[in-house]
Amino acid sequence: MPLIDPARSLLLVIDIQVRLMPAIADGAGVIANTDRLIAAAKLLDVPVLFTEQNAGGLGPTVPELAPEPGAAFAKMSFGAAQAPGFLDRIGDRDLVVAGCEAHICVLQTVLGLREAGRRASVVADAVGSRRPESRAAGLARMAAHGAEIVTTEMVVFEWLGTARHPRFREAVKLIK
Repeated sequence: MPLIDPARSLLLVIDIQVRLMPAIADGAGVIANTDRLIAAAKLLDVPVLFTEQNAGGLGPTVPELAPEPGAAFAKMSFGAAQAPGFLDRIGDRDLVVAGCEAHICVLQTVLGLREAGRRASVVADAVGSRRPESRAAGLARMAAHGAEIVTTEMVVFEWLGTARHPRFREAVKLIK
């Protein structure tokens, strides 16, 4: 099914870490849109998993996003799908992907997910890189390999499905 189904979704937040984000072009926008996705996921009972790349070097996830205890997956490989235990951790869910850097860890994770036969929707306004041209190249390559490129609003409204959803008003406030 082409729509993003909240019952099958998992929001994957890749490497939005304290020592990396100051170098990311429009890092504040990436954090803000990822925060909206996390809030919508919580409202709509979509699980959220964070990855942290070399946390000793890049630090933890930024405090604005505050992962729940146990919701962070430590990794050293750039692609999370290649990290031991990662595919087991996400189960058979479809992935909605936010994070950094679009052309490195997001790209390699998404390519690994696609290789494993998983659906990945990459949220263009919630991924970043140090340079805009690297972000654009990463998004183009992921799309060429079957990832769906979406926006924060697309995800939230597909998770809702209808204006009659009982959490509609709360969810819409997140994106206005």
